[in-house]
Amino acid sequence: MKLWVKIALWSIFVIGLISTGVLINTKLSEQIVPKPEIVIHADGEDIFITNEELLDSLYFRKLFHDELKRENLNIGAIEAYISGISQVKSVEVYHALNGQWKIDVSIRKPIARIFNLYGESFYLDSEGNTFNKTSRHVARTLVFTGEITDRKNSVSTTKIINNDSLISIRKLDDIYRISDYVCNDPLFHSLIGQVHLKKNGDFILVPLVGDQKIIFGSAYSREEVEEKFKKLKIFYKEALPYEGWNTYSEISLKFDDQIVCKKKETDE
Repeated sequence: MKLWVKIALWSIFVIGLISTGVLINTKLSEQIVPKPEIVIHADGEDIFITNEELLDSLYFRKLFHDELKRENLNIGAIEAYISGISQVKSVEVYHALNGQWKIDVSIRKPIARIFNLYGESFYLDSEGNTFNKTSRHVARTLVFTGEITDRKNSVSTTKIINNDSLISIRKLDDIYRISDYVCNDPLFHSLIGQVHLKKNGDFILVPLVGDQKIIFGSAYSREEVEEKFKKLKIFYKEALPYEGWNTYSEISLKFDDQIVCKKKETDE
C-alpha cells in the first residue's frame, strides 16, 4: 500500500475519533445532572449538617437544581461554598466515572462548647480551631463558662501558643489543653460536664457526680494539665471510694505533688 494511502487512512481514522469524542462530549454536556452522592464523615456522633440539609443549601444558593445541565455544573464554586461552612473540616467535589458526581465532606470534631463574656457561644474542635454553633444541632461536649474573653472568630490555639503577646492574655489555648485531655480520657469524659473560669484565672471543674467543686487552677502547659488530672484520677480511685463522693465540698489541684481537700460542714 502506497504511503499516501496509509497517511490518508490514518487521517480519516484520527478525524473520526476526534469527531466521535466531540459528539460524546457534546451529548454529555447537554445531559441533566443527577443529584449528587453525598458522603459525610464525622469523628463521633456529632454531625452538624446532614445530607438533606447540605443538598437543600445547594438548591437555595442556586448552585444546583433539577434541570441543571452538566456543562453548567460548577464544581469549583460548590466546593468553595461548602469549604466555607464553619463546621466543615474539608471537602472534595468531583465527577465519578459512571456519570454521577460526588460530594465528600469531613466534619470538625467538637471537644468544647464555649460561652464567653460577650454572649457568644461557639465550639472548639480537636485541632484547636473555633467554629460556629448551629440552630439545628447541638453537640454533647464539655462546656466552658466564666471570664472568657476569646471571641468566636479567634485565631487558632496553635497561633496563640506561638505568639508571646497572645499567650499571656488569651485563654483559648488553656481551654484546649483541658478539653483535649478530658475528651480523650474515658473516666473524665464521663465525669466532668462543665468548666468555669474565675476572674483570678483559676479553672473550676464541675463534676456530674457529687456536688464538690474541683479547683484545677491554671493550664499553662500540656505537662501541667496531665499531671493535675493524674493526681485527680488517683484521688478518685483510691480515696473517694472510702471517704464517699459527698464528703468534700472542695478539691484543689493547684499545689505541686499534693491534693488539698476541704470537708463539708456537718450539723452537729
